[in-house]
Amino acid sequence: MFKYVIKRLILMIFTFFIITTICFILIKLLPLPAVKSQGRDVQLIIRRREAMGYNLPIMTQYWRYWAHLIRGDWGLGEQMYLGQEVFQVMMNKIPYSVVVNLYSILISIPLGILLGIFAALKKNKWQDHVISTLVMFFISVPSYVYAFLVQYFLCYKTGWFSLTIASREQAAFFSWPMFKSMLPAIISLCFGTVASLTRFTRAELSEVLTGDYLLLARTKGLTKSQAVTRHAMRNAMVPILPMILSEFVWILGGSLIIESLFSIPGVGNLFVQSVALRDYNFFMADTVFYTLIGLTSGLLVDLSYGFIDPRIKMGAR
Repeated sequence: MFKYVIKRLILMIFTFFIITTICFILIKLLPLPAVKSQGRDVQLIIRRREAMGYNLPIMTQYWRYWAHLIRGDWGLGEQMYLGQEVFQVMMNKIPYSVVVNLYSILISIPLGILLGIFAALKKNKWQDHVISTLVMFFISVPSYVYAFLVQYFLCYKTGWFSLTIASREQAAFFSWPMFKSMLPAIISLCFGTVASLTRFTRAELSEVLTGDYLLLARTKGLTKSQAVTRHAMRNAMVPILPMILSEFVWILGGSLIIESLFSIPGVGNLFVQSVALRDYNFFMADTVFYTLIGLTSGLLVDLSYGFIDPRIKMGAR
């Protein structure tokens, strides 16, 4: 296990540098907005860009960026949040992404697992067909379609919810006003997660229910409910729990599309704006942030298999 973890960490670091290097070069190849469109003081803008090293060769800028990053300097905003520290802005944005994703996960996981269990127990019956059809529909439709429908029916037609998100000055993060203002975004996020978890749970439990050991448990005198809860569910949860763990790891990541559509001031919306406005420092900070979350999530999910089921030996041949 120790050798496997070390090997994965080395591979994770190598992958991290490849991704960040490619993203740095690609974003630097995009030209900055014209100086004349930035304001009247053209000379000030030119001097600021020279001070930030934008006129240097790309590889020089790359080494300069990592030299500053190692010292904890993430740079300053140039196209957005002018003059503000990138790290501080990121820290102010993360709580919004955490809250909206945490609410959606706490709703989606129990609902998805229960629907998957119900569909597996009613396999090939009309209840299973209805759930499977709805699952395929919600998986196939992009999340922004749900967002538009939620905005139209729940916010515009009925007026039950507002299109604006409450700020931390108006309400605490874990309060009813904040939850209510984020509910349309939470509902939009839930559709895809519930559908994916339902399909995965149904597939795993259906396979386990056909196992020989479950038939042996029934012949030993266990009822169907006892056999399902004591044996089938425990074995079916082995691949399901790492999937749930990855969802919790991605709480920090937010949702790029949903946060943009609902104007949630989180890191996902910040990432979209940094690409549109071509703010190099914010784009690279978000890239480093998302890359670390993705690689860490993959590592934790792989390691969790060994902890959930001791029979699984990580890195064994």
